[in-house]
Amino acid sequence: MSGQPAEGSGASGRFADYGPPRRVDGGLRARSTRGAIGQSWWSRRFLEVLESFALGTRLTRGRSYARAGQVIRLDVAPGAVHAEVQGSRAQPYEVSIALPPFPEALWARVEAELAAQAFFSARLLAGDLPPELEELFAATGAPLFPAGVAELRQRCSCPDFAVPCKHLAATFYLLAEAFDADPFRLLHWRGRSRAQLLDRLRVLRAGAAVVDDRPETDGARPPAAPAGAASGAGHGGADRAGPEAGRDTVDVPPVGAARALAGLPAAPLAEAVDRFWLPPVPLPDRPPSLSTGPDLLLRQLGAPAPAIGGPGLVERLRRAYRLLAR
Repeated sequence: MSGQPAEGSGASGRFADYGPPRRVDGGLRARSTRGAIGQSWWSRRFLEVLESFALGTRLTRGRSYARAGQVIRLDVAPGAVHAEVQGSRAQPYEVSIALPPFPEALWARVEAELAAQAFFSARLLAGDLPPELEELFAATGAPLFPAGVAELRQRCSCPDFAVPCKHLAATFYLLAEAFDADPFRLLHWRGRSRAQLLDRLRVLRAGAAVVDDRPETDGARPPAAPAGAASGAGHGGADRAGPEAGRDTVDVPPVGAARALAGLPAAPLAEAVDRFWLPPVPLPDRPPSLSTGPDLLLRQLGAPAPAIGGPGLVERLRRAYRLLAR
């Protein structure tokens, strides 16, 4: 906060000194006109976490601001959300909400877990976040949502001492609806963009990668190994001979069925035939949910360019898809 006296405190004045907020043309207006904000499980979960912090009427005032279109700009970046909110003064207030992104080592662990299960990879590649994702992130030590209000660094240039003030609260609600429109914004806030995450999952699911440390010329084959090299004598082992000489293998953790079978001892078929149809690892008690909404394709494609309608076009198409689905 700015450190100035609160709008409603007796130290410097009363709310009446400031008046109602200035009307905004073309502001970001919440799609929900009454009741709760947030449609997807991840946006509702995000707001449930915030409301569990017992922030009281400040969130209620912020919800009114969000529905009135007082938020002018909302940008999501790794570790930080920036917004401009129009209040009663001529100059919009600058708002920021910071949440530490996951470090690279932690993201690598999360990506390995996601790639190990085809269900998660398929849903993410389809532009969807299954509810089981929250449990996977938490089990990996990377909780998707803040566990306490202290994890969020909230700042607003308004003179209100309350944290969050109504401008911050309005930003929270618009952020939840931004997560509705594009769930990858939530992961982007935590440090991974859609393209980065999906590219990494494709690489991991492709298996081990072989990197050639020498450029190949005209398809020429490597020179034949000298006599005695095949046995490895005096040449550091047989692994340096043959057509794979000069290549380094990058080990990638096994994924899918290979990961489940990696720790099992090899056995002749006759000894394993009675266990052939048994799962190598225990199956989950509850099967994953495969339900999808009519706007799945819109979430996968993301918002179009402003020149052809931007987020407003996405919302109009979403309403049309839902009507057609009925």
